[in-house]
Amino acid sequence: MAGAPDVIVIGAGLVGTMTALGLVEAGASVTLIEAAFPGGGSTGAAMGHIVAMDDSPAQLALCAHSRKRWGQLAASLPSSGEVDRCGTLWIAADDAELDAGRGRLAGYANHHVNAEAVDARALYQLEPQLRPGLAGALHVPGDAVCYPPAIARALTDRAAASGRCVMLRARVQALAPQAVHLSDGATMRADAIVVAAGVASPDLVPGLPIVPRKGHLVISDRHPGMVRHQLVELGYLQSAHTFGAASVAFNVQPRRTGQVLIGSSRELVGCNMQINRELLGAMLRRATDFLPALRRVRALRTWVGFRPATPDKLPLIGRWPAIDGVWIAAGHEGLGITMATGTADLIVAGILGRQPPINADPFLPDRPMPAMAHAG
Repeated sequence: MAGAPDVIVIGAGLVGTMTALGLVEAGASVTLIEAAFPGGGSTGAAMGHIVAMDDSPAQLALCAHSRKRWGQLAASLPSSGEVDRCGTLWIAADDAELDAGRGRLAGYANHHVNAEAVDARALYQLEPQLRPGLAGALHVPGDAVCYPPAIARALTDRAAASGRCVMLRARVQALAPQAVHLSDGATMRADAIVVAAGVASPDLVPGLPIVPRKGHLVISDRHPGMVRHQLVELGYLQSAHTFGAASVAFNVQPRRTGQVLIGSSRELVGCNMQINRELLGAMLRRATDFLPALRRVRALRTWVGFRPATPDKLPLIGRWPAIDGVWIAAGHEGLGITMATGTADLIVAGILGRQPPINADPFLPDRPMPAMAHAG
């Protein structure tokens, strides 16, 4: 690949737009293809957390790097992106969970992520609306929340303003070596093709180990100050990162608008858009159990989204050897917003032949995988 490469990026969610901008800033010429509009799909349905998750060492390495890159980017984003460094409180229901939270501190410290365990007294000073009887929390002050669709649109505009990125509204039919076939019969060619199409990525790349994992979210009317941090129960880690039956966990966020965003649920039902009222009810009961003040809050909207999940809970980032010139940037499940910056860095380094900022091997798309779960 001599000189600056020509690259096609498929998908204008946050991962795709961040990757397109990273490539443009590295000197590449980019065509960003999106069937609908920037910031739709999983990005448009996401909670929008920027967190240091540590389900595995590889996950924490990518989250920590990505979170640092978000910190560098945030000041240049428009106010519509609503980036709020509110921090996360991982809530411990009992002493055993608090001890488990303390056990995560060493891993955070190894990646220069500031975190501390707080006892019950400190927890209620930070979040007085939580129900009585909780043991404490793991406090990660550098975490943030944001409004991802607005950021995706801003990044698309920034890439286009460089003069080296063209936004094309089209539907991709199929891929071939260094070629993209569009549904209107046209064919586009490029040195590299990045598939960042979320749950739709396996439609373009047969054999890609990604399944849609459905989730519900609820947004409230305005109650400024009710919640000051992102609040997540420590039990979330078990429900969020194991395949199996439908599950719910306590996860709420404050929004810059004064609203409260309430999650979360997970189920493997394909791309069924219908609201699961039984599961939604369980999710809201879980939320009001931890935060009783939510019982007096009016819900304004409920929606569902689909997380692109992989069997080993790590995203697919890197070259796809089965099709010459194809690269994958998908499969982040609930961490696509957090990991968008780091994913872009890994893709840019790979395509341009540069040293990656972290070890890229755990994310290679053709790595050995556990058996794929199927939608029920």
